[in-house]
Order: sequence, then structure tokens, then C-alpha cells
Amino acid sequence: MSSIQLRTSIPGPRSQALMKRRNAAVVQAVYHATPVFVARAEGAVVEDVDGNRLIDFAGGIGCLNTGHRAPAVVDAVRRQLDRFLHTSINVLPYESYIAVCEKLNAIVPGKGPKKTVLVNTGAEAVENAIKIARCYTKRQAIICFEDAFHGRTYMAMAATSKTHPYKAGFEPFPSDVYRIPYAYCFRCSYSMKYPSCDVHCARHIEDTFKRVVAAESVAAVIVEPILGEGGFVTPPAEFYPTLGAICRKHGILLIADEVQTGFARTGAMFASERLGLEPDLVTMAKSLTGGLPMAAVTGRADIMDAPGAGQLGGTFAGNPAACEAALAVLDIIEKENLCARANLLGERFRKRAAKWQTQWELVGEVRGLGAMQALELVRSRTTRQPADEETKQVSQYCYEHGLVTITAGSYSNVIRLLMPLVITDAQMDEAMDVLEAALAHVAEKKGALAAQLT
Repeated sequence: MSSIQLRTSIPGPRSQALMKRRNAAVVQAVYHATPVFVARAEGAVVEDVDGNRLIDFAGGIGCLNTGHRAPAVVDAVRRQLDRFLHTSINVLPYESYIAVCEKLNAIVPGKGPKKTVLVNTGAEAVENAIKIARCYTKRQAIICFEDAFHGRTYMAMAATSKTHPYKAGFEPFPSDVYRIPYAYCFRCSYSMKYPSCDVHCARHIEDTFKRVVAAESVAAVIVEPILGEGGFVTPPAEFYPTLGAICRKHGILLIADEVQTGFARTGAMFASERLGLEPDLVTMAKSLTGGLPMAAVTGRADIMDAPGAGQLGGTFAGNPAACEAALAVLDIIEKENLCARANLLGERFRKRAAKWQTQWELVGEVRGLGAMQALELVRSRTTRQPADEETKQVSQYCYEHGLVTITAGSYSNVIRLLMPLVITDAQMDEAMDVLEAALAHVAEKKGALAAQLT
């Protein structure tokens, strides 16, 4: 029996009615990738308010690596609800907060003893990591990358690259934030080719120290090991070892933003492990709790202890229900070997996507690591002009036919995969059938239009 079951057109009448209420009551700035209102979800399948069942390739924007309503997570949260729901860690501490910190200290990449602080969101983790880095180094400047996304609060927005919809109209941003090109080989900022380029993008930071900001003024470089919102761009193998060596030479901290790449998504607990990135601080959120709001910063103990008592924290930071959920999630990842599962899912996708790339010029590049995979869509492989409108059409076709997808990329032309890692092989194949049909539909439509214009 197929997992996708469509009882109405998408969106159905109840979803349409709810959208009218939403438009009257909710600010327009809150965006929805689909017009589908969810009623329940389990594993990799969601059911909408009209009774339609769809496969989820979005995973709550990467928050559900262990799946919707993982039984062990739900049980852990229920047990906590019977004890207490909130005291604020700053007033009455509790053991689960310590246990989460101990676990993260043990598994987060990086050398030496570590310590952790728990907060609420990925953006808040980024803000705190930068605070800690500045406090430790007594330096002020931060270097970030083009095409990066680090969040929607002000320091996080300053480090974020994409202007619309994230930054335009919210200026001015915090100062002493400097941006350099990322290792985006498909769209190289230097018009070079890998590997003959000798990862010039990593070495270019030395030029930045001469022409933009002095190395001795830089507290940290913050980077997503694999770009998330920027389009799931995966750098060459030499990029992070080269960048890391330069940072260490100048006493600059490396902050790895693993908010989207963490917790088995890339075939390792953290993407840094697979990419030769040795971070001093790591930010985490999303799939840490299986759907509850909580984030963390983990790093070298001496760096993390630079701020004094009371300088880090928050009223809801490290919520006890979220702490219990996090402990359950980390246990699931280990027991169910979701890192290995992510690699198998990635291989399954890439084998199929390689055929799409030869079949349709629309598919410009297939890229990713583990189950963090993406298709960059182009109007021409020669010009690599971004196919933003076609990407919207692919996404719309998908949800209308029972597959929830989300887009990404600075040019809004990337289809990214964030399916729960507990998705079955049958569900994965069913979802890829829909995605393949969507690509075929849009490619044929594009071809027909081109024929009319010639």
C-alpha cells in the first residue's frame, strides 16, 4: 500500500478555509512553503486536515531526523510532563540539563575538554557563540561567508548572506562582520576550476587580512560545514583543513554552525567529522530534540568559560521537556545507526538523480553528503542561469502529488532533501517517483515553451 493517499486536490477545502483564516489573522511575513495544513504526522508521513497523506521531504526544515513523533521522544516528554514543565535553569536547576551537556561534550567534534550551554533556537546559539568568541579572544571582528544562513536575529542576520527575504528592510546590522566567498565550485566567485584552483577560496582569507580586516582583530570565522539555506553546497576536501590551518596560525576561532548539518544528517553525527573541520565552537539546534525548541553551543572548556556568571542563559533556555527529548534523540541515533542510514539514503537518491542529470538539462548539479542532498536547477547547463521559476513549479507539482519539498539557494533554484532518516526504502522510492515526475513535467513544459518561441 502506498504511503501517499490523496482524497482531495491539494490544497483541500479545509486547508483552503484555514488559509483564509490565516490571511486574516497572521502577519504576511510568516511564509508557508505549501498551502497544506497538517492534522497529524508519524515517521516520514504527514496527514493534512482533509485526510490526504503526504511523504515529508522537508522534515520541519531539518528538525526531524528521527521522524515525526518518534515513540521514545514522545515517551520521554510525557514522563517529564508528569514531573514539572518549567522552573528556569537560572533559578532551580535539574539533572537533565547536565545530562544533555555531558552527552554533547562527549560527541561534539573538537580537541580537549568541552563545555556546553543550552539555549532556545539556532539563531540564539549563533548569537551566543559569537559572544563567547569575542569574550575569549578580546577581539571584535567576525568573518562569515557568502550564501550563508545563520538566523533571523540581528547578529545572526549580519552573518547571513541572502538579502531577500531575510535582511532587506531590517538595516542597519551589527558592525565588524566581514563576508568572503564560500567554496561554491558550481558557481566559483573566482571563475576557477577545482582542483587546479588549489582551493583559492580558502587561501583568499589571507588576502582579506591584508585588504579588509586585520587578522589580529578577528575573533572568529563562522561557517556552515555544508551550506544549508544557501543550497546544500559541499566544499572540496581540502577546504576546511586549509582554512583551519590559517585560522590557527592567526589565533582565530572556528565556529561550526551545525544547526542543519548535525545529528546524523550527513552520515556522521556532525558534518565537521566528514569534512576535516576542527571547530573550537559548535552551534546546534533543529534535530537535537525531534521537534521541540532547544539549541546548544559546545566548545573548548577554556573558551566556553570566558564569560562570567550570569552572562549566558535565558528564561526558557534548556527547557526540561526538551532536554528529555534530546537525550532520547541521541539514544535513537546511536541505537538505530541513523548515520549509516543517512549514507544509504544518500546513495539511493544519487543513483536515481544521476539519471535525471543526463536526462534533463534542467538538472544542473546533484550534490550533498549523506542524506543532505540537493538538486540545483538551471535553464542552461552552459550559462548555468538559475531556474528559479522552474524550481517553484517542481515544488508545487510535488506537493500537489503528495510530496512535501522545500527549496533553497541564494537564487531560489535548489530542491533540498531533509526527509526523516527513518523513512522506509519503499517510501523513499515512492517520493522519488513523484520528484522524477515533477522534473519531467517541468522540463517538458519548458521544452514546449522553447519550441513555441523558435
